[in-house]
Amino acid sequence: QVQLVESGGGLVQAGGSLRLSCAASVRTFSRYDMAWFRQVPGKEREFVATIGWSGGRTYYADVVKGRFTISRDNAKNTVALQMNSLKPEDTAVYYCAASRAPVTPWQKDYDYWGQGTQVTVSS
Repeated sequence: QVQLVESGGGLVQAGGSLRLSCAASVRTFSRYDMAWFRQVPGKEREFVATIGWSGGRTYYADVVKGRFTISRDNAKNTVALQMNSLKPEDTAVYYCAASRAPVTPWQKDYDYWGQGTQVTVSS
């Protein structure tokens, strides 16, 4: 069982930055690929970014590429999402997820999810 707890969300002006963090309570954290997804009320949850178990492979949604950076620290069992140049359309609840599958953008491949953290970008 993997428990994931996100933090770092909040309110920021357009053009600003936020750093989200996700802490995992599992001894074998390095065996999981990790990802961030986001969801706006009334819409499907969408993929944001994923990182392989070693941190060597990353993959981003086109809408965040060049603005967001995913990273992980296996010694601390954490994964982070650095979000720069934020836009109002980035407003959403952001979820951390863990998967045993290789780097993948598909929700069905993720077995464990956090409760989410709200990010609001004002114009």
